[in-house]
Amino acid sequence: MASGEVTGGVGIVVVSHSRALAQAAVNLAAEMLHGQQVQIAIAAGLDETTFGTDAIQIKAAIERVDSPAGVVVLMDLGSAVLSAELALDLLANGTRDRVVLCPAPLVEGLVVATVAASGGATREEVAAEATAALLGKTAHLAPVATDARPAAFDEPAAASATFTVTNAHGLHARPAARLVTEVRRLDATVTIRNVTTGSPPVPATSLSRVATLGALQGHQVEVAAFGRQAVSAVDHLRSLAERNFDEPTDAPSAGTAAPLERGVADGGPLPASAGIGIGPVHQLAYAAPQVDEIPAGPPTAEWRVLIEAVAEVRRGIERIRAAAARDLGDNDAEIFDAHLLLLADPELLTAAKDRVAAGASAGAAWMASVADVAAQWAALPDPYLRGRADDLRAVTHQVLNAIAGGEDAVAAVDGVLVAQDLSPAQAAALDPARVRGVVLAAGSPTSHANILIRSHGIPAVVAAGPEVLELAAGTTVVVDGTAGRVVVASSREQLADYEHQALALAEQRALEVRDATRPALSIDGVRVEVAANLGSVGDAVAAARAGADSAGLIRTEFMFLGRAQPPSVEEQERDYRAMAEAFGSRPITIRTLDVGGDKSLPYVQQGAEANPYLGRRGIRLALVRADLLRDQLTAICRVARDTPVNVMFPMVSTVDELLRARAILKEAAGDEGMPALLRVGIMIEVPAAALKISSFLPHIDFVSIGTNDLTQYTLAAERGNPSVAGLADPLDPAVLRLVAEVGHAARGRVTVSVCGEAAADEAAIPLLVGLSVSELSVSAQAVPAVKAAVRRLDTQACAALADRALQASSAAEVRSLVAAANTASPAPRASRRPTVA
Repeated sequence: MASGEVTGGVGIVVVSHSRALAQAAVNLAAEMLHGQQVQIAIAAGLDETTFGTDAIQIKAAIERVDSPAGVVVLMDLGSAVLSAELALDLLANGTRDRVVLCPAPLVEGLVVATVAASGGATREEVAAEATAALLGKTAHLAPVATDARPAAFDEPAAASATFTVTNAHGLHARPAARLVTEVRRLDATVTIRNVTTGSPPVPATSLSRVATLGALQGHQVEVAAFGRQAVSAVDHLRSLAERNFDEPTDAPSAGTAAPLERGVADGGPLPASAGIGIGPVHQLAYAAPQVDEIPAGPPTAEWRVLIEAVAEVRRGIERIRAAAARDLGDNDAEIFDAHLLLLADPELLTAAKDRVAAGASAGAAWMASVADVAAQWAALPDPYLRGRADDLRAVTHQVLNAIAGGEDAVAAVDGVLVAQDLSPAQAAALDPARVRGVVLAAGSPTSHANILIRSHGIPAVVAAGPEVLELAAGTTVVVDGTAGRVVVASSREQLADYEHQALALAEQRALEVRDATRPALSIDGVRVEVAANLGSVGDAVAAARAGADSAGLIRTEFMFLGRAQPPSVEEQERDYRAMAEAFGSRPITIRTLDVGGDKSLPYVQQGAEANPYLGRRGIRLALVRADLLRDQLTAICRVARDTPVNVMFPMVSTVDELLRARAILKEAAGDEGMPALLRVGIMIEVPAAALKISSFLPHIDFVSIGTNDLTQYTLAAERGNPSVAGLADPLDPAVLRLVAEVGHAARGRVTVSVCGEAAADEAAIPLLVGLSVSELSVSAQAVPAVKAAVRRLDTQACAALADRALQASSAAEVRSLVAAANTASPAPRASRRPTVA
């Protein structure tokens, strides 16, 4: 930033995940200098657009602005602090001694620090001034009594709570990573323990330790917190757990293939990614990095080698994550968050540093520290959680490779890739245009590498055994990822048969994807809208690209959760408008805030409820906090003046609730009146609303049936309770009769959509169409297959099938009826049931 003559005073380094944010903060600070010069260097982002922090980049920035006066480093949050600490270890002793890591808030701290440095303050004075930067604002907004002691000297508040793990695979890598990430943002010391197994508490900031809890679905987990934000921390984590750690409840393990138990029973290969691939074998040579047991230098030099390797691997993974988010979507990219957290895990790094200090080499210290944790993970009773040791092995291999100076990438492959196992980074780098199949001697269908392989659409088989590593390069093999078979083609006839199957499946998938942007018309010409369920702008972009006709459900609660105050009208408008832009002129359906009871907000006082699913949630809470609803509706109206928007109210039980919500909507619309492009609807989730649908119809333009909650309430079977999961089938005749009631009353008056998991259930689609449902809202990846399923239907036959289903006695009988109808009228079918998110 400095130009002209530099004073040689204290230098400042700005560390941020965002380069744009850092540059804007520096520009703001420059306005305060009035021509004076201060040396400021930016170490932010991995490039202009990719978020992340890099210890090597921070080290270089410190060296650029270093002088005898020293350097003050300001950081934003999370891994920026760890990266700055690692950068200190990389500096020469003389430079390191002149650097102060300052805990000040980034923007306010930078402004004050810049002014102090320009006035000739010492580095200690600059850091102190920056740290006190919020005192003026705090005194203005929250004045305290003059005799009050600073909060740091008060007895820390303590809080605790217990939650039940609802995730299908327990606290596996993704939900555990989400928990750890959230804890690291809080000013509290948080521990977590598995009450069900009686485990001791572990620090919630350590992914490696949280994973050792072996917390499975249904286990009771206790969170305890100490410090200034203890109560907020517990409330926040309880809310996070109650919403399934933001992991979709109807797709617990993205793209999960056949369950692991099948391999245990059969003792053979496991299907990991559906489809058939045929091609010549390409063996990926696996050579474990050589670890020098004897250190090449003193402990300080060995520690420097290790943290440089960790920083290099972090940088590579952050770039791969950014590419995966762009090409595969945010959900699959989140796989890499667990790896990044492991590389920043304080328990792992401290253990490795202690070993280095005791005389171990960089590689030996890292390998031993990871081995301790891997052994604990491998001893977990649940096979899915045991499989998360793959993450540790992948991270170990990458860091050791970096120490040794080797490469860890998949070479260009044409044909079938055969390997012992793949890391997520290697899987993300596969080119589906060249790799026709993947065969792994080890691995599991639920590993993160295989989730990425499935995202690429590459047929894969895992746990195939060591004999596949002996297949000669160039041998033609068949990978049947649906059945879990690896076949060495023994005859021309056998090969021809598989080629025919592969061609048929590939053509089917290609046709589905090719036609995904076309309307879904039944055989008899009836159009069914296939929309997408969304939770973010990234989801909207992916859904539009996948061919979704519109946005059928935007879950806005994700904007309100995990923050200390509600989003402003402007924030909401920005996100809604960005989602609308992703769909062009096609409509988006925004569900108003659906929280309460089971999803608490720190800024909404909500008393404890014995049964939160039957308590104050959805529209009930929104009407109590009309200010939140009014702001949200104001943002929605602004967007609806420029593009088609549907707004729908959740958990409506009475007409009075709807009329009160509409009155607030009228207020939010203001003097301009209701936007011409705005339609109003309700969600049918409560049986009472379905049974008296006729009384709602004069006041709405559409209804959307949320089959997940409707099933839960109709069958008295809580969605997240594994002990009654078998009851909660949306094809139960009682649920179907409620859908029929809505469809019959609404026919010709308002449109009817379904946005629950049933919308992408291949067995449910003909029944829903037969019950007058005209829109199915599903996950983005399910759109092509659902449209293809609609095109195979005759709506008259669907209506007749639905009539028979309404007379059935159980969900199992309904599914048998659908299966029999499909057998009687065979049609080309997709290779697998669509994944629901």
